[in-house]
Amino acid sequence: MAGWAYRRRWIALVLWVVALAGVTVGSQVLGDDYRNDFSLPGTDSQRALEVLQRESPAQAGATVQIVMQSGGGLDQSGTRSKVEGMLVAVRGLPHVAAVAGPFVAVSADGTIGYATVTLDGSAEQVPAPAVRDLISTAQAAEGDGLRVELSGDAVRNAEESEGGAAEGIGLMAALVILVLLFGSLLAASLPIVIAVFAVGTALGLTVLASHVATVADFTAPLMILVGLGVGIDYALLVFSRFRSELIEGMPRDRAVSRALDTAGRTVFFAGCTVIVALLGLVLLGLGSLQGVAVAMALTVLMTMFAALTLLPALLALFGARIERSVRRRAEKRQARGRRPDGDGWRRLANAVERRRWLAVIVPALAILALAAPALNLQLGFADAGNDAPGSTSRQAYDLLAEGFGPGYNGPLVVVVEGGDAAAARAAQEALGRADGVAAVVPQVGDGVSMLIVLPESKPQDGATGELVNRLRTDVLPPVEAQTGATLLVGGSTAAVVDYSDAVASRLPLFVLVIVGVSMLLLLVVFRSVLIPIKAAVLNLLSVAAAMGVITLVFQEGMFGVPPGPIEAYVPVMIFAIVFGLSMDYEVFLLARMHEEWMRRGDASAAVREGLATTGKVVTAAAAIMIVVFGAFLFSPDRMLQQFGLGLAVAVLVDALVIRCLILPGVMYILGRQAWYLPKIARKLPHVALEHN
Repeated sequence: MAGWAYRRRWIALVLWVVALAGVTVGSQVLGDDYRNDFSLPGTDSQRALEVLQRESPAQAGATVQIVMQSGGGLDQSGTRSKVEGMLVAVRGLPHVAAVAGPFVAVSADGTIGYATVTLDGSAEQVPAPAVRDLISTAQAAEGDGLRVELSGDAVRNAEESEGGAAEGIGLMAALVILVLLFGSLLAASLPIVIAVFAVGTALGLTVLASHVATVADFTAPLMILVGLGVGIDYALLVFSRFRSELIEGMPRDRAVSRALDTAGRTVFFAGCTVIVALLGLVLLGLGSLQGVAVAMALTVLMTMFAALTLLPALLALFGARIERSVRRRAEKRQARGRRPDGDGWRRLANAVERRRWLAVIVPALAILALAAPALNLQLGFADAGNDAPGSTSRQAYDLLAEGFGPGYNGPLVVVVEGGDAAAARAAQEALGRADGVAAVVPQVGDGVSMLIVLPESKPQDGATGELVNRLRTDVLPPVEAQTGATLLVGGSTAAVVDYSDAVASRLPLFVLVIVGVSMLLLLVVFRSVLIPIKAAVLNLLSVAAAMGVITLVFQEGMFGVPPGPIEAYVPVMIFAIVFGLSMDYEVFLLARMHEEWMRRGDASAAVREGLATTGKVVTAAAAIMIVVFGAFLFSPDRMLQQFGLGLAVAVLVDALVIRCLILPGVMYILGRQAWYLPKIARKLPHVALEHN
């Protein structure tokens, strides 16, 4: 495949240009149809929503709270008339189903009140421009001491900014590292070009696919995050092998063939392991993650395909100029009497060999200490209390908490199904007596009764989650037995509890499948029993370190970050991505070690030469991934910040601690036994990563 791309360079290049241009134009014409799906069939919160949608659709839509504050009191005639006029204008807006007001409730001092706007769809279904019109219409009433802020999931979605600076920062930093590595702007540009072509094509295909499948609105930035890092790394690995072959005196065409038939095979296998890890997210059965998993797997597939087809075509076109630059730099290095490439890594390998147990135990203990905070990991979703202080959603959140208590920002919805008014009254009395409940507000719809339960604690408090579980297991079952009605605890806060519980309950199966399949692939490729076990343990250390750091920063509030829960789907997605990327580095290093082992039969020399030949490129690849992932800390989106930090820390720990110290230390300890394969397993198929 690579040989064809090298010989038919113009055809390969034109095909890539046509593919990128075609999907880009198609996606621009059709636009995206991203939509989130956080439904969890069978849970109380989902059943409550389904009952409302069936029996009283007007009550099932998303709600927006218009929160008003006036220092002179909201009951002043001028203020009240302004509010009433504003609500009349809001009632006439598109996607507004109903408005309850002018004041659903007023604080004890009379200065803070709110009206509730019910929309005609969920927060994800109502277009952001319509919500922005609602915000501007409501805030037009401000003035003369009246302050207007809005809250609700629809408002938060409309306020989110798309960003874009993070990607540019990451690309520029990656280019600087590549120029320092290769000493040539042209050579450094090739991995960037590969990544841009691959990610651009995958993004266009995902936009088109969003019209026929459910694709979450946060998919695109995650695709860019993973695609840029992986795409640059894969191209870098192949290009580095090509450069090494040139330095050893091989002709350019044979250097390309050799690079693709060695490093290219490694890229293919490494890409497959990442794809398997990402597709494992489908096992969780969470609709919101399945589309994301497939889209990111597609991105990795495109980056792998680009490294194996587009890169050879570009090397055929620009190879002569790159060759002159490489040979000239090698001659200068030799003239200055510098040590051969990899000599420093050989010295490191020798030092690790002399202190192998120390090189394994001390770093492992340090990583476990870094991972320890993850034992207290709290899953959930950020709410308006985590938004930027200047946003209207955060301002409304603070006003509601000030005027009515923290529970007003996370009400629970208890749906009374199959009962009469007496059942609703009995449920209201039981809920009013429950610990942790501040107030119960009855609402009667067209076909179903509904009770709004206001907790004493804010939505993200552990006490609120405990209250949800207590209502379901202790408070409401006796009422159901007495009245024959079905009482369902729903609402966004209860849905977060259900989602977090679903992720936690399905996580063991997910981890087991991902680790098991990856170990099986390594068993087949390296024909060893101990190598897959070692790889799984070391990769899990990388994941644990990432989880510990994001817990410290985002949950505990280190470095001034507003504390809050870790987004419920972040740990599973970081696990899939980090486990796949860690396997990349594992394969890169072990492929060269295995190559030396098969050539020499000397286990110590295999470790030393494997580290010497790949240490520089793995470190450079890790540096690129760290700056690409770390750039997403500049994103305004808290979820992307968590992804960026978690992935950057995992790669840093994996490349600089695990691959430089622990992995060679373990390989030295195992010695020849590292490549042991029992007779019963020797009938496994041969899948060679080395050139034959």
